[in-house]
Amino acid sequence: MNALQKIWCRTYQTVMKAATPLLPWREPELLEFENGTRGLGAFVRNKGYAKMLVVTGPNVYKKGLADELIRGLDENGVKYALFNRVVNNPTIDNIEEAYALYKAEGCDSIVALGGGSPMDLAKVVGARAAKPNKSVKKMKGLLKIMKRIPDLYAIPTTAGSGSETTIAAVVSDSKTHEKYPINDLSLIPRYAILDPKLTAALPPSTTATTGMDALTHAVEAYIGRSNTKKTKESAEKAVKLIFDNLLKAYEHGDDIEARRNMQRASYYAGVAFTRAYVGYVHALAHALGGFYGTPHGLANSVLLPVVLEYYGESAHKPLARLAEITGICTDKDDDAAKATKFIDRIKEMNALMDIPSNIDGIKPEDVPEMAKRAAAEGNPLYPVPRLLGEDELAKIYGLIM
Repeated sequence: MNALQKIWCRTYQTVMKAATPLLPWREPELLEFENGTRGLGAFVRNKGYAKMLVVTGPNVYKKGLADELIRGLDENGVKYALFNRVVNNPTIDNIEEAYALYKAEGCDSIVALGGGSPMDLAKVVGARAAKPNKSVKKMKGLLKIMKRIPDLYAIPTTAGSGSETTIAAVVSDSKTHEKYPINDLSLIPRYAILDPKLTAALPPSTTATTGMDALTHAVEAYIGRSNTKKTKESAEKAVKLIFDNLLKAYEHGDDIEARRNMQRASYYAGVAFTRAYVGYVHALAHALGGFYGTPHGLANSVLLPVVLEYYGESAHKPLARLAEITGICTDKDDDAAKATKFIDRIKEMNALMDIPSNIDGIKPEDVPEMAKRAAAEGNPLYPVPRLLGEDELAKIYGLIM
């Protein structure tokens, strides 16, 4: 990246940081019911909705994780239509299929149950309902909706994506193999329901990669240049909770307290990166997902320590602070040593949870286009500690092949 490009990126980021406090930021209202998701039926009974669209994936549905939610709606006479065909990394076609059901059934509100994919799809369905004449492709980027979407209730079944708090929805184009974010304040769910019991049956591998996904959100937000006091506090809470609870949740799936703490960590991380943005880990991971369908949490897990090392000195100070907060360094260490210990701890956690250090199947001939797409996503938007161009992003792909 040449000097003029760097000046453009930093100028753009400075303007964005100055402008964002003027926007109507909000957080979802947190709901926790004694009877878990079953309690949502009583909560929405008097909301006056004509019909709710329940959005989930086939695996979540087959495992019975939607049963209590549906039972609560039935018990309270709440009408709903069910869309349980969300694919991983939801495509435009998948979104349009759900939106068609939303319209055909006369829905006016949405419940998303699952990980990041159902929530992403539900958000974009809501955006299509708010802006029916605007295609999904034209929503790509920042603030392309700017209109209230139907009430969205987000119920995470993983502790990682943080989608229950964020302005972001990620869409895949099956025709171009492109994966890109849609960012708009209207996409922040109106309500978030945390029920740790929903995560208790997660396979250890999913617990691991979704937990590292949440860590990536918190760390990338924290080391960026667009932090606020609130985003720093939220990121610090998230990182501490993840370091203290992820391995417990991985090794003992029925540890409800660890599961509850991981859900809170994911929420805090979502609050942090919604305002402070993410960085090149996400840009690189999105391109991998678009080309190969690589699960987002896995891609982030593998890329996080590699990218943090690549940033070098530019990220040492904030990483050193996170090392202090998590208690993995001594006062005698300088910032570089503390940052190294923090990155080494991430690598150790990955190894303990059988997360690989590379992504199989990356084709060298695909790397230039993936790097191009990662650069287009990251620059000038992401306020990263060190700006990287296509050549450097391609080198990072080489480090994980």
